[in-house]
Amino acid sequence: MAREPMPGIEALMDAAWPAAEREESGGWVLRAASGVTQRANSVWPREPGGDAHRQLAALREARLWYRNRRLPLIFQIFEDPRYAPLNALLDEEGFTRQSETLVLVRDRGTDTAAADPGVEISTEPTPEWLRLWWSVDGRGDDAAVAVARGILERCPSLYALVRDDDGRPAAVGRLAIPPGGEDGTGGLYCMATRPDARRRGYAARILGALLREGDARGAGSYWLLVMASNAGARELYARAGFLTAGRYLYRQERPKRHLTGC
Repeated sequence: MAREPMPGIEALMDAAWPAAEREESGGWVLRAASGVTQRANSVWPREPGGDAHRQLAALREARLWYRNRRLPLIFQIFEDPRYAPLNALLDEEGFTRQSETLVLVRDRGTDTAAADPGVEISTEPTPEWLRLWWSVDGRGDDAAVAVARGILERCPSLYALVRDDDGRPAAVGRLAIPPGGEDGTGGLYCMATRPDARRRGYAARILGALLREGDARGAGSYWLLVMASNAGARELYARAGFLTAGRYLYRQERPKRHLTGC
């Protein structure tokens, strides 16, 4: 099933995962965070329209901006008719299409789970929380972890962790509540379960606990992002009342030449 997109969802997503560095350019938001995560190192074309001349000029500026930071040029492109001209330009320029992602939404109070005392809630990512999330979703060394933590902490959030019977962290999740969101809208991120602890209900407990915490704080609705290819996670979220409200993908510029040597 599908439903109408949440008002201002693109801006909410940008606020929930804020890059360390950002700059406005011709209606586009250029974002960089030392290459840690695609979202924080991609262009958000907040105003994707405009004539071909304007788009080409903005594309040249974006190329230079990312080249100066030794980062690839990547666009986050939403499924919306407004993006059609930009998509056509990126096709002409040979940009790839990758990481198709669904935007799911849910209203407040839809079968919210009862209190679960076994789920630990904090207002910052503890070392255990961060270690488990990064072991599942992260890519990079300790410096990259520090950058990722900075991204998380730039938006007010709640962090959930549940342990297995041996007391080891089994699953984690994050509820971001960006300032200015309509009715305290919350975004669910960083849902991660230790590989050997999957299919034991830990992810459902994390999800239920975060939704309950959000409801208690007055959140009016929620969104989350899931890879279109992740059938298991999509099933979990559907059981929790989430419906598809949109999608996006990343478009990355191909290298102009093949690198050689070490």
